[in-house]
Amino acid sequence: MSVCATAAGLLLFSFVTPSPSWAYRPFISTDAAVADLKEVEIEIGYFTLERTKDENAFIIPRVVFNYGWFKDWELVAEFAIRRAPDAEVNVIDPGIFLKGVLKEGVLQDKDGFGFAIEAGPLLPATEKGDRKFGFEAIGILSDKLGPFTFHLNGGAGIDRSTGDVVGIWGVIGELPVAKGVRLVGEVNGEKPRREDQRDSALLGVIWQPWSAKNVWFDAGVRRGFTSGVPDWQFTFGLTFGFSTSALTKSSTAAELRDVRSGLGTH
Repeated sequence: MSVCATAAGLLLFSFVTPSPSWAYRPFISTDAAVADLKEVEIEIGYFTLERTKDENAFIIPRVVFNYGWFKDWELVAEFAIRRAPDAEVNVIDPGIFLKGVLKEGVLQDKDGFGFAIEAGPLLPATEKGDRKFGFEAIGILSDKLGPFTFHLNGGAGIDRSTGDVVGIWGVIGELPVAKGVRLVGEVNGEKPRREDQRDSALLGVIWQPWSAKNVWFDAGVRRGFTSGVPDWQFTFGLTFGFSTSALTKSSTAAELRDVRSGLGTH
């Protein structure tokens, strides 16, 4: 079965087996929330255009897979496929992370701020110069201020290309503007020890068309402020979630129907 067919099947399954979830594309930073136990959340950036000095590169797709491993803990795996201006295609930004909520807060319908950590290895990419391991660890604080929800990120890592220590920071803000629609913004950056700052800002929107379904669409425009990032990025994507418990139950029910059908033929 093709990747597209598999993704389409999982998306359809998410319509009939909704589970609590929270979309978090199209950001570089993240929030203090994780997938529920035995829940799966898949974030797909199905189209991203990068423009730098009149040259275009395409990222199709960017995928983040989240799995609720334990209560308040999830496993995260991610990668992207990038087509450079010279038509070279590479796997970029692969990584595996463990994310945990240490203090439940507004995103878990509790009072006060929420706090989480995320850490894990950056895996070798296929681009020249990025074929080494790195590491990243961040702390995440989420809270509300009036109608706004905000998320603060801060941490450090080891750059996979140079081995340098990198400082990481980010701020996300969200504002509900209509039913199922959030206006979102982000400012974020990285500072490698021996390289220039990498700063950018994003303005976007997240839309949940069906309140009872775990499906979100997003779009955003990102502007780079320094030479270490693309001048512009335009991105579109979707997020959907479902319960693996429901998937197992559906499979078991189908097997029972097959058994009963077989017994009925004798």
